[in-house]
Amino acid sequence: MHTVYDYHGLQFNGERKSLQDYAGKVLLIVNTASQCVFTKQFKSLEKLYQKYKNQGFEVLAFPSNDFRGQEPMTGLQLETFCRIHEQVTFPVFKRIHVVGKYCDPLYQFLSDKSKNGRVGVRPLWNFHKYLIDKEGNVVDFFYSLTNPQASRVMTKIEQLIAK
Repeated sequence: MHTVYDYHGLQFNGERKSLQDYAGKVLLIVNTASQCVFTKQFKSLEKLYQKYKNQGFEVLAFPSNDFRGQEPMTGLQLETFCRIHEQVTFPVFKRIHVVGKYCDPLYQFLSDKSKNGRVGVRPLWNFHKYLIDKEGNVVDFFYSLTNPQASRVMTKIEQLIAK
């Protein structure tokens, strides 16, 4: 069975970043967009990251323009938006497709129960969240409406960190 560690993201400098580099950490993988009603969740994601980052937790953001063109930016413009406008310090990768014909292999894995063994839900919108345990297994997901700082999200993160 595969894990998220079998995949990678492209950093803004064009270099591949293996998700194996996050082995042993609890991950929250989120597809983001800069012009979405849920864009305000960047602030909540950053607070969540700051709260747990020293306990072995990472937020990984994968911008996507798949839902009504709500992520028109790419490259330096997108990186600047995330780092300066939204003030996020967690990893943000280059824009990818998270659904459809050109869906990135990572998101094919995250959303297909036959591939990940646990979850069979693809993102329905921006800011869909997948929770990954320290072994790289998909263990849960949260729809876009779920605030990253919701008690049920934080409780599950704390449980996984404690294991």
